[in-house]
Amino acid sequence: MFGITAYGAYIPRTRLSKAAIADANDWFDPSLRGLAKGERSVCNWDEDTITMAVEAGQDCLSTLDAGSVNTLYLASTTLPFLDRQNSVVVSQALNLGDQLRTMDVAASQRAGTSALISMLESGASGSGNALLVASEHRRSKCGSRAEMLWGDGAAALGVGAEEVIAEYLGSETYVTDFVDHYRGEDSTLDYEWEERWIRDEGYMKSVPQAVSRLLEKTGVKTADIAHFVLASDQAKTPAAVAKKMGISAEALVDNHIGSVGVSGVAHPILLLAAALEKAAAGDLILVTGFGQGTDAVLFRATDKIKDKQPKTGFAGALARRREDANYNRFLSFNNLVEREVGKRGETDKQSYLAAMYRRKDLLTGFVGGQCRSCGTIQIPKENYCVNPECGELDSQDDYPMSAVQGRVKTWTADRLTFDWNPPAYFGLVEFEGGGRLMMDFTEVEPGSIDTGVPVSMHFRIRQFDNQRGFRKYFWKATPVQQ
Repeated sequence: MFGITAYGAYIPRTRLSKAAIADANDWFDPSLRGLAKGERSVCNWDEDTITMAVEAGQDCLSTLDAGSVNTLYLASTTLPFLDRQNSVVVSQALNLGDQLRTMDVAASQRAGTSALISMLESGASGSGNALLVASEHRRSKCGSRAEMLWGDGAAALGVGAEEVIAEYLGSETYVTDFVDHYRGEDSTLDYEWEERWIRDEGYMKSVPQAVSRLLEKTGVKTADIAHFVLASDQAKTPAAVAKKMGISAEALVDNHIGSVGVSGVAHPILLLAAALEKAAAGDLILVTGFGQGTDAVLFRATDKIKDKQPKTGFAGALARRREDANYNRFLSFNNLVEREVGKRGETDKQSYLAAMYRRKDLLTGFVGGQCRSCGTIQIPKENYCVNPECGELDSQDDYPMSAVQGRVKTWTADRLTFDWNPPAYFGLVEFEGGGRLMMDFTEVEPGSIDTGVPVSMHFRIRQFDNQRGFRKYFWKATPVQQ
């Protein structure tokens, strides 16, 4: 048996009210009011495709042995780096070692499902597991339909032959150069075509082509499909496609346009995670990915489906939310307005690549050390043990600390230090089991931080080097929601 062995999900905590978007833009386009129900997920200023991928990967690895992962694919059309393998950054933040195959998959909205098919068809994981992470940080024009309907998010899947929770039954792809939207090499925003044409000539023709071929090959009837995933920002289109193919309306997996928004490449994988969360043993799950044709993938849930629930999962990620009605902050975080940042914000933040490489274990993997002689844990890992009663030289073994909870020892809220979301919060974190480190805090709400408050670790952007088009990542502490 071969198929899905684990899954995970991540949705940014901030949810922007769609009414706030309409309030700011309906003077120009009153039709936006018709889309103003609910909210959409929004990345914080220090989140992007890579950081969300790490979060989703961590959730997936909560039920999957990281040591078994020998392949990692990252699917996205919003990768931060055009000439640096983004999947390597994700793999090292997840501490997957240096003996695995990594690949970025991009350039189509079905990059996630195409990468999944590639993993399933090739059996590339061998005796271990392959890890697929799909992540998208979507930018759109101010006051556009896309701004109302899109969202940010990520999801991850483990693929292998052991402890399979959803057996792979087959896949088909229908390919056609149907251009519903595009983004050229010199553009930062998508250009979209007319909605009705996309529905009638795209979804209504392309999806049934791929699905009918797949069901004929596998001998499965449409009436037997228990969960049908079709990601689309057109609210009524998935139901119309399902009806045309004879799939029951009850099988349709909700796109969550009113609570998350459609997260591009990540959305079919995110909805698959939602389906796996609800599936019972024996349920047939049909997943489609639309973009220059359609991918169709069929799974059957096994009797292990309820045994491997991730730490957060789709439902947990959906429930972890913070309401926001500040449209200006959203524009600023997405670089859709040129904001005055003051003299402190203009400081040159050149990235010293040699130093970053030498300390990548700390900066990317968040690895500390544990003394073999006395057991003392410390971060950063140094040549000498920090225990004054020990002081042993070269006694440190690697001790990953990204999953270790800490507590706030000291903290400061500073409005003189530049931060994209002032005030800047930072302070001393004391980790369970040992180790202390001065850290930045993120996702802090007024009154939520104090001495003794528990914090969890999250991989985030620390600084932008805009002069050279680079961004620096490090781990930050976030108050644990009670």
